[in-house]
Amino acid sequence: MLQLTDVHAFYGKSHVLHGVDLGVGAGEIVALLGRNGSGRSTTVKTIMGLVQGQGAITWQGEAILGRPAFEIAHRGIGYVPENRDIFPNLTVHQNLVLGRKRVKRGGKAARWSFDEMYAMFPRLKERQHTEAGFLSGGEQQMLTLCRTLMGDPELIMIDEPTEGLAPKIVEQVAEYLRELQRRGIAVLLVEQKLTIALEVSQRCLVMGHGQIVFEGTPTDLRTNADIRKEWLEV
Repeated sequence: MLQLTDVHAFYGKSHVLHGVDLGVGAGEIVALLGRNGSGRSTTVKTIMGLVQGQGAITWQGEAILGRPAFEIAHRGIGYVPENRDIFPNLTVHQNLVLGRKRVKRGGKAARWSFDEMYAMFPRLKERQHTEAGFLSGGEQQMLTLCRTLMGDPELIMIDEPTEGLAPKIVEQVAEYLRELQRRGIAVLLVEQKLTIALEVSQRCLVMGHGQIVFEGTPTDLRTNADIRKEWLEV
């Protein structure tokens, strides 16, 4: 589905990504791991058209590098940023409405509904008429995840979804990711918590200095102490 080949990215004159190669298949959860500053967030922003890049990025066989973010979203890639980007003065329900994909007459119906979002996260149903700015951090994270799903993506890229969340909410997020896979949605998960990444993913990629320095299964990473020590552990 998604393929990056020799991707470089820049912030002005600063060269951040140095030849990234990665792929995500249909219905696959891929964890993108690494320390802060390794290039993980820049990678997903480059895919989404938010950062200047060079090289090749293809989505379902079509070149998308350099296209504006709204076009990439319309093609079926969803993005959940680390800072959540909810609309604080709008209610929970209004935030979800803004994320909803418009279905053309005669087109395929969206696979997600408001009722399904509220069933997955009952707390959002309880607070659907509350302005999003009054939600807790965990509730805002739930809202951002659901708003992205309302766009009916085939692939969703999620940047640090468990950052600052209580353990109970972290487990909810893990179950959410499993449900996405059951629905056939691919996930590129940027995460620092090794536990959840190893629990839900089929493949793990480790970044360092703007490059992929390891690729393997969760079992491969668990048994490779040298990689964990050099690129992940503090």
